[in-house]
Amino acid sequence: MSALAGTPARQAGSPRPTAWHLLVNNRLATVGLCLIVAIALVVVLAPILPLADPNATAPANRLKPILTSGHLLGTDQLGRDILSRLVWGARISLTVGFAATIVAAILGSAIGIVAGYTGGRADNLMMRGIDMLMAFPYILLALAVVATLGPGLMNALYAIAIVNIPFFARNVRGVTVSFAQREFVDAARLSGKGPFAIVVTEILPNVMPIIVITMSTTAGWMILETAGLSFLGLGAQPPQADLGSMLGEGRAQLFTASHVAIVPGVMIFLIVISLNLLGDGIRDVLDPRLRSGALASSGPVTEIASGRIALPNTHRDAALSTEGLETGFRNGLDIVPAVRGVSLHVKRGECLGLIGESGSGKSVTALSIMGLVASPPGLVRNGAVYLNDEDVLAMPKSRLIASRGRRVAYVFQDPLTTLHPMYPVGRQVEEAIAAHQPIGAAQRHEKAIALIDKVGIRDAEARAKHYPHQLSGGQRQRVGIAMAIANDPDVIIADEPTTALDVTVQARILDLLRNLQRDRGMALLFITHDFGVISEMCDRVAVMKDGEIVETGDTRTVLANPRHPYTKRLIACVPELGTGPLYLDRVAGLLHSQERRSS
Repeated sequence: MSALAGTPARQAGSPRPTAWHLLVNNRLATVGLCLIVAIALVVVLAPILPLADPNATAPANRLKPILTSGHLLGTDQLGRDILSRLVWGARISLTVGFAATIVAAILGSAIGIVAGYTGGRADNLMMRGIDMLMAFPYILLALAVVATLGPGLMNALYAIAIVNIPFFARNVRGVTVSFAQREFVDAARLSGKGPFAIVVTEILPNVMPIIVITMSTTAGWMILETAGLSFLGLGAQPPQADLGSMLGEGRAQLFTASHVAIVPGVMIFLIVISLNLLGDGIRDVLDPRLRSGALASSGPVTEIASGRIALPNTHRDAALSTEGLETGFRNGLDIVPAVRGVSLHVKRGECLGLIGESGSGKSVTALSIMGLVASPPGLVRNGAVYLNDEDVLAMPKSRLIASRGRRVAYVFQDPLTTLHPMYPVGRQVEEAIAAHQPIGAAQRHEKAIALIDKVGIRDAEARAKHYPHQLSGGQRQRVGIAMAIANDPDVIIADEPTTALDVTVQARILDLLRNLQRDRGMALLFITHDFGVISEMCDRVAVMKDGEIVETGDTRTVLANPRHPYTKRLIACVPELGTGPLYLDRVAGLLHSQERRSS
């Protein structure tokens, strides 16, 4: 046992993936990055490249085809070298497009942050002005600005920046409003910081990822809009050329010398598509939910390793059993183990308590049972999970999904985050019934009301019409239990269902679970970190540490005579009335004795 306790929870591996590694792991984003870097490198080096004068005309060489000697991409209607004009035109288009993006980002973000933070009348006035700008079609507004200021590249830059300011302002304002009332901002106010300091040090760092994401996803469109104005003759003026003006000049030769228009068109396409691909990659990298190292969305079931070793079922009379279950999480090229060699079993009518400190692997074990660990990055490497002697990990995906809620139900820790905020709780109970029972709407409604009443919610008919936020924490948890028992499952997994509740409500929820489990003869896997709850609730207990089961047995036996030092410490941490300072001395003594043994 002591050897197990000393085993580290993580395998040595590479450090957490950096933003760069996450970006290059996204193949499309990498393609976009390579394209835009190659184009940017060429345009930056344009002054030193051996290119012809982009404005030098040669009527005798007009409309030369591609791959002509001395003119790799041919010539235009005035005999000018298209390759040279393409490189210099791309240089201008990128400069104007990026500059417009920066101007729009700075002004729009400033408006959004100020409006979102100040609120009230200032917010209302600013947003109504933004709404007026958004009411105009952006191209018409850009044309109106250029018509007022006059044609030219700088005026085109101003026009594109102005029409995109509302987009930044709206996005940033929405995020700022959600941060302005957070506790960390209130704490900053209480510390004596002024509004400007709070905006700069508290709001801006949280909003910056949104600004960067918005810039990365809109830069391509701004370059396209700049090219559109030049195509109409309102941007670059002869003899200066950008990609849009080259495309506009080449449309007259589209049928006689199509390459004159196709070449700048292809360059615009490559720039815009590369920026969009890169922007999507940057958006994914800056999303904290995707920091696991995998940029793909989680699948409907947890990934199973191809070389999984499925151990045989040693408890065929159990409603649920796990044999040597191993689950890990991908971290770059490594797999960090979270659950290692877990073997458990729980019979019908029995309650098994799974106890351990936070991070010991209890929830990962429970989620692995029905393939609910997010994958990627989750991976079941070895072992087996048996429902009445049927290997869950070998089930077809359709059968596994159909078994969720019907054969194994789950009661989550925080019902406020698991109940749908936009639907009444009665409808959500009805949906749990409808997922597995083909009955009519009236009968389904009756059964939902009966279930809500069964779990002890008074005036069930009226409460069924309420939304989750209108119920107390105990009532929401009872609704979650009603959904769990809606289809008479064989097994219920309760993942710390009373952690966020006060003592009296906690006692009622425990009584409800115990009575339902005994009345219906269901197997109950009860996850907690409190031995006091275990002693009241469970027939047997399994103690988990660092992803492994270190001790298991009858609850009374384990409580009376714990064998593993970790179990002793957990039991010692349960406070007892009347012990006073002796309680802390007892816990400290156990810790010191354990340190002496390990040394």
